[in-house]
Amino acid sequence: MTLDLFQVDAFTSRVFKGNPACVIPLSNWLEDDLLLQIAQENAVAETAFFIDHADFFELRWFTPEIEVDLCGHATLATAHIIKTVLKNQSNTLQFKTQSGLLEVKENNGSYQLNFPSRPPQSVHLPENIRAALNIQPVEVLQSRDYVLVYESEQEISSIKIKREPFDQVNLDPGGVIVTAQGREVDFVSRFFTPQASILEDPVTGSAHCSLTPYWAEKLNKKHLTARQISARGGYLECTLQNERVLIHGEAQTYLHGRIELPQV
Repeated sequence: MTLDLFQVDAFTSRVFKGNPACVIPLSNWLEDDLLLQIAQENAVAETAFFIDHADFFELRWFTPEIEVDLCGHATLATAHIIKTVLKNQSNTLQFKTQSGLLEVKENNGSYQLNFPSRPPQSVHLPENIRAALNIQPVEVLQSRDYVLVYESEQEISSIKIKREPFDQVNLDPGGVIVTAQGREVDFVSRFFTPQASILEDPVTGSAHCSLTPYWAEKLNKKHLTARQISARGGYLECTLQNERVLIHGEAQTYLHGRIELPQV
């Protein structure tokens, strides 16, 4: 069996920046174990698998460890391949996912993801997360992910994670976001996943489902600019629209290859 494989750098206008995701079109679903093995072999943060049903697309996301319920950068990457390689003529793509029906609009190479808003609520910080941090937050919240708020962008840049206590935290399928108000954008962030082969995710679209409502309230504005300040880095524009978050970003195709699988 031969499958097409695309690798896309998402939330960036340049290759080697943003967040790399693999995208694989399917004609029918393979066994979950095989999908996970493919994601492990790809060795990027997320691999997206999709099936074209003409009026909509079924979409699933796998890390090298698990299937996840929502992934922003791999959704953007999938929409980019559907538009630029498969030449789909629609400007609005509908994706059926574990997080419901997701819509992506394309306009001159820019993509708008319509995702659910996940406002975080105040919680206590688990001791293992506290022990893993070299700098402690001033505020702790949680939705799917923990949201740790800091006083400055400099602190976000300086965050280091001690893996031994961090990997004792079970957040399946969530992670830990650290965030602060930005110097040149409204807010900055980084994202870490316990027990994952890739500790820091370069650019995390789904994290902005929580970051957007939080900073929209703090800064009293609906449209926000954001930068995830990982080593690769990524830029996003986010809009809070009632119970939805609109996330804007660009993408660049890096690779088109083939996967050769034994008969399944």
